[in-house]
Amino acid sequence: MALPESGHLNYNMEGSLSSNGEAQPSVAETKQGGWLTFPFITATMLGLTLAAWGWIANLIVYLIEEFHVKSIDATQISNVVNGCISLFPVFGAIIADSSLGCFLVISISSFISLLGIILFALTAALDSLKPRPCERGSTPCQNPSKFQLGILYSAIALASIGVGGTRFTLGTMGANQFDKPKHQGIFFNWYFFTMYASSVIGTTAIVYVEDNIGWVWGFSICAGANVVAVTIFLLGKGYYRHDKPQGSPFTDLARVLVATVRKRKMVVSMNIEDYYYGQKGLPEIIPSVPTKSFRFLNRAAMKAEGDIQSDGTIAKRWTLSTVQQVEDLKTLVRIFPLWSTSIFLGTPIGIQSSLSVIQALAMDRHIGPHFQIPAGSILVFVFLSTSISLTLIDRFLYPTLQKLIGRPLTPLKRIGIGHVLNILSMAISALVESNRLKMNRTHKLDSVGLLSVLWLLPQLAIVGIGEAFQFPGQVALYYQEFPSSLKSISTAMIAMLIGIAFYLSTAIINLIRRVTKWLPDNINNGRVDNVYWMLLVVGVLNFGYYLFCARLYKYQNVEKDEDSATTGYVGQN
Repeated sequence: MALPESGHLNYNMEGSLSSNGEAQPSVAETKQGGWLTFPFITATMLGLTLAAWGWIANLIVYLIEEFHVKSIDATQISNVVNGCISLFPVFGAIIADSSLGCFLVISISSFISLLGIILFALTAALDSLKPRPCERGSTPCQNPSKFQLGILYSAIALASIGVGGTRFTLGTMGANQFDKPKHQGIFFNWYFFTMYASSVIGTTAIVYVEDNIGWVWGFSICAGANVVAVTIFLLGKGYYRHDKPQGSPFTDLARVLVATVRKRKMVVSMNIEDYYYGQKGLPEIIPSVPTKSFRFLNRAAMKAEGDIQSDGTIAKRWTLSTVQQVEDLKTLVRIFPLWSTSIFLGTPIGIQSSLSVIQALAMDRHIGPHFQIPAGSILVFVFLSTSISLTLIDRFLYPTLQKLIGRPLTPLKRIGIGHVLNILSMAISALVESNRLKMNRTHKLDSVGLLSVLWLLPQLAIVGIGEAFQFPGQVALYYQEFPSSLKSISTAMIAMLIGIAFYLSTAIINLIRRVTKWLPDNINNGRVDNVYWMLLVVGVLNFGYYLFCARLYKYQNVEKDEDSATTGYVGQN
């Protein structure tokens, strides 16, 4: 999935940016932060992303060619890895917010990532750490031993943890160096540009080295990029603004649930005096009792004997929450149905991305007589499509639509366009695969077919365009609809749904393999086209579910922002 699967970016447009949304000291006061830190953080992002995509993009091919893993099993492992590197940023955000801070999380994660890549290089360099190469015409390939698989999976786990700990915590730390929203916006533009650019380089140049020069060289380049990145990051330590951990909002939400359960026998009150608003007890902040929706949660903010100390602080933190914390949880509950539709939007994309690599291995990848596209590089067309589409949509489409209809597209409409394009992509994928199978069977081919791999480009390009609509739409929706105390969770919501989507794609592939014969190890003997037709049906049903949820949902903040917006979706953020 081409979007930088976000984890923990807290973009506070009304002030400086921190892990909990609170204002930070100005650059003038601290003599740290600002544009002086920009080269350090950008270079770190470039190196770490280059290193990450150098092994992630070609993982399926490495498992098949070097460890003799069956093709569909390799796609399953890849899906699990993608799920992990999407979910780990959430845990990295929690750790950074609650205890260690961004700098330590990034530093430790970078070293963990380096250790994982070094293990990858060792598995490629040492014959004792991988099975013997297959010999044509001989008995079936040797399976890897438990020890060899243990080293391989350790490398995958360490590298994945490292990617998750740095991927978006670095973005949060970078944005925290600036006070002005304008400067934060410029930083984010360069941050995502650097991420996409380095992803493209890793997915093409390093993958080409791995396929044509050697795996050891490719992994060594990844390790070198990681070393350079962490060195540059540490050199900038004295220039960074270091925010102190303020506690994770996830903990506050968990406290609401626990307090609600503990006070389940209390009768919900309608008197403002019965509720706790914080240490200062300022009812003017929230001038009424909690909202009536999900009123059972209001018990968490109801005061009981022994809940509050004489100075107004909470005596037992897991028995009482503030009204604001209760309302924050209600915000998540209200938006959950819309959020869940994006899980089933991401699942087909996850399946398509892994199957596309397998399809590429079974197609003609030659461009001219001397160049062959690496199978692991095929997904770079999604990155390119998304990057180009983001620019065109932001600079041309949205301003044009605003002039024609007088207002920009709402986040829900952008997400809806993404749903439609995703369905279209699944239909094209099914037609292309059906044509590939027909050609192979006509010419009785059992390995590499005659159909050019370039036939995969339309479906990947459409997925990229869809992501350019739906992912920024989701970020805008969650960020603008969430209260300030939950801004850091807004992008974590995206990371969680992407991670769940990849795990769900693994489960769906397992189910398909159990009940059908569509996905054998040799896809030339299967029906991958039927898988895509099934995903199209799932996409249509999910789009109907999305329309239902969107119809019922009422904006809290977005429409206010739209009234003051002057251009596209960027103007709304």
